[in-house]
Amino acid sequence: MRIIAGTAGSLQLQVPKNLTRPTTDRVREALFSSLGPKTEGARVLDLFAGSGALGIESLSRGAITANFVESSNEACRIVTENLIRAGLKGGTVQHRDVFGFLSSQSLAGCFDIIFADPPYARDEATAAQISQLLNSKTLQQSLSPNGLFIIESFVKAPLPDSLLWEVAKEKIYGKTRVSFLVSKS
Repeated sequence: MRIIAGTAGSLQLQVPKNLTRPTTDRVREALFSSLGPKTEGARVLDLFAGSGALGIESLSRGAITANFVESSNEACRIVTENLIRAGLKGGTVQHRDVFGFLSSQSLAGCFDIIFADPPYARDEATAAQISQLLNSKTLQQSLSPNGLFIIESFVKAPLPDSLLWEVAKEKIYGKTRVSFLVSKS
């Protein structure tokens, strides 16, 4: 896996072993093509960060900050190492459970782009995580006006309905669905 473009383009990223299902280069390239210049100067939140590929790609493409939230010690160590190897500034790694992070922060309007790549909803437990994200008022309030919440999910498991988010666009890449959501309020 590598950074696709920007100041750290082509750099190979380390990936935690057996802990994550990283967003593939193909999906990231398409996702960032859809975002276009929105990453320039953006404040990014990368939830369930894994290797940090989404936030690191954002920093490489001009985001000013990227906050990585991940519960695995190994993944946090790898995100930190990937940031150092890429020579990118503005990255902060939070070793926290995503929902614990969201419930303990005052994040009102803090982020322009929020990425969430939770474990794919192949069972009730992981489907519940996606539902919990889509119903988190704190997550919704942390997005700046005109910001985007981008969530990856398993294509065969439809996103649950949400009173907080509206799907602006969806793309399918193999077994991956990428949904671009905007706040309903």
